[in-house]
Amino acid sequence: MHSRSSDPLDSALTDATSRICAAVLGVAASNPVVVIDGRSGAGKSSLAERLIRGWPLRTPVQLLALDSIYPGWDGLERGAQTAREAVLVPHGRGRLGIWRRWDWERGEEAEAHAVDPALGLIVEGCGALTPASAPLADVTVWVDGPHASRRARALARDGGGFRVQWDRWAAQEDAHMAQHEPHLLAGISIRTP
Repeated sequence: MHSRSSDPLDSALTDATSRICAAVLGVAASNPVVVIDGRSGAGKSSLAERLIRGWPLRTPVQLLALDSIYPGWDGLERGAQTAREAVLVPHGRGRLGIWRRWDWERGEEAEAHAVDPALGLIVEGCGALTPASAPLADVTVWVDGPHASRRARALARDGGGFRVQWDRWAAQEDAHMAQHEPHLLAGISIRTP
């Protein structure tokens, strides 16, 4: 019997990780793709980290966090498009994917990273789940939570730099949700406290 954590966020992420791992096993492939979308501060990155640690397959898994490729504070849509075109599409075709890290301090692309199509892949970030990307994923996840909790977690994690950008970024999240309805595309929905 598992002991429940007294931390509601920890409990929610533990349960979510178990659900996603079960879905990954249900895919019956050595290189499944998991796409995790949700609003800032909902717990996507923490969930992806737990999923990596608890990955249920013998083959390792790769992670593409969209925070690494968004081209600046106005880049949600472009970052998601890059992830789809440069990583998800090639992965689905059995080809090597290449993405370039965005250097937030310099405001330019930095080093390139390869994604092996023979290995599983987690793509995590707001904008990741769209009608164009959903068919390229084996497991689709939407993570959300109350505005106040999400904001507090995001600002605690990213500090003052995000505080001044919160509304700007939230407007892009709103546009993504209105245009793509990612919560309706998700096979698994997670609600964090």
